[in-house]
Amino acid sequence: MRASATGRVLHDPRGGSFRFDAGAVCLDFAHTGGDGRYAVFETLHKPADLGEWLAQPPLAAVMTVPVTARELTAAKALRQAIWDAAHARAARRPLPAGAVATINRAAAAAPLVPELAAVGTTAGWATPVRATQALSTLAREMIELLSGPLSGRIRECASDDCPLVFVDSSRPGARRWCAMERCGNRHKLRALRARQATDP
Repeated sequence: MRASATGRVLHDPRGGSFRFDAGAVCLDFAHTGGDGRYAVFETLHKPADLGEWLAQPPLAAVMTVPVTARELTAAKALRQAIWDAAHARAARRPLPAGAVATINRAAAAAPLVPELAAVGTTAGWATPVRATQALSTLAREMIELLSGPLSGRIRECASDDCPLVFVDSSRPGARRWCAMERCGNRHKLRALRARQATDP
C-alpha cells in the first residue's frame, strides 16, 4: 500500500458531502455502503464501481482484469466483516467469529505485489492486477490493524447519531469525531446553544 494519505469524500443522500479519513484504507473501504439502513449509502452497485474505488489513491490498484460479479459479492462480504470487527473493537466487545473468518478468508488469497518501475523512483502493482488481490491486501491491512499497536485506537465517532469508525493515529490519541467540520462542529454548535439557553 502506498505511503500517502487515506480518506475519501463521503456523500450524504440527504445532501452535502464531507471528507472523512478513517486512518486506514480498509476502514475507508468499510464506509462504501452497506445493507439495511445503510443501503442508501451504497456506492458499489456494479463490478466496475469496485474497480473504480480500488483504482483511487492511496491503493491505486488499477485493474488489468475486469472485476467480476463474484468478486463484488466477496468485496461486500469483506466490507461488512471489516465494519463489524471495527465496531466490536471500538466497543471493546469480542470480535464476531463470522467477521474474523471472512477477513481471514479474504487475506488467504494472494495479495497485490508491489513492483518498482524501471526508473527506480516510483512503484506500481505487478500485473495482472485482480480485485481478489486488492481485497486480500485490504484484509491483511485489517488484520495488522486489529492485532497491532493501534488496535486500542479504533473508535466510533463520539456523536450520538454517527456510526463512522476510524483509527486514531494522532500523537495524543484525542480524536473524537469522524470529521471536525461535520460532527465536531455540530457538537460545538449544540454546546454553544445549550450555554446560551441557560445564560441569564
